Amino acid sequence: MNTHTATPTILWDCHMHSQFSADSHTPTEDMIRQAATLGLKGICFTEHLDPDYPPTPDNLEFSLDLPAYYQKLMERKETYRNQIEIHFGIEIGLQLHLGEYFHDLLGKYPFDFVIGSSHLVHGADPYYPEFFQNRSEQRAYMEYFESILENLSAFDEMDTYGHLDYIVRYGPDQNRFYSYGRYQDILDEILKKLIEKNVGLEVNTGGYHYGLGEPNPCTAIIRRYKQLGGEIITIGADAHTPDKIGYAFDRAAQVLTECGFEYYTVFKERKPEFIKL
Repeated sequence: MNTHTATPTILWDCHMHSQFSADSHTPTEDMIRQAATLGLKGICFTEHLDPDYPPTPDNLEFSLDLPAYYQKLMERKETYRNQIEIHFGIEIGLQLHLGEYFHDLLGKYPFDFVIGSSHLVHGADPYYPEFFQNRSEQRAYMEYFESILENLSAFDEMDTYGHLDYIVRYGPDQNRFYSYGRYQDILDEILKKLIEKNVGLEVNTGGYHYGLGEPNPCTAIIRRYKQLGGEIITIGADAHTPDKIGYAFDRAAQVLTECGFEYYTVFKERKPEFIKL
């Protein structure tokens, strides 16, 4: 019998970008004001840092002016302290050779929260259609998951793993032929590795606004993470514009409760706080 009578809610968005990320032009203040308007209790900015990102067709460079970002966020944290809690985070783009670099970086700034994400597969981003040329979609997805395992062997000091099946957003058929079961062996290996290393799993609602009808990762992966003993679940909409803040959080909360979770996780000063849904 389900005794959970209250509607589950998520009042923290812990994955968002602003003007400090290469792929967003939104003023930081606009993101904060919208989050406060929505009634969120808190947010965490997680600006992109992808060192050694290859040249792109749209000339994006995923570097990050950390001193300017940190200063701006500390100022805004003070300005809006009576309206909304603001945390200082980062989303680092994992690659095999960057372990030592990220280890040193995380010791230099007082981050609240660190997302580790795989955006590149052996130097190429599946965001761009060229990635899928000369390989089947299934092979491309498998190579992406293989690269996650490689990245986890090189670096595991993040707090959560971002949008684990990110590649599915951009595949030629997206998730039409994709399922947890099709890649179960390698996905289980990834989930077990995350649990072993005490790295959380992010539920990223960006999948909904990409038309997948699912978060990233999909519900079956979230359920499997719980079955394997995973407890650290972080939530983020991956918003780059104010209209995507808190996107489909009602659906994400329902997914989490259906998968057996009673709490989600917010990090402050790199320590997890478990908040009831």
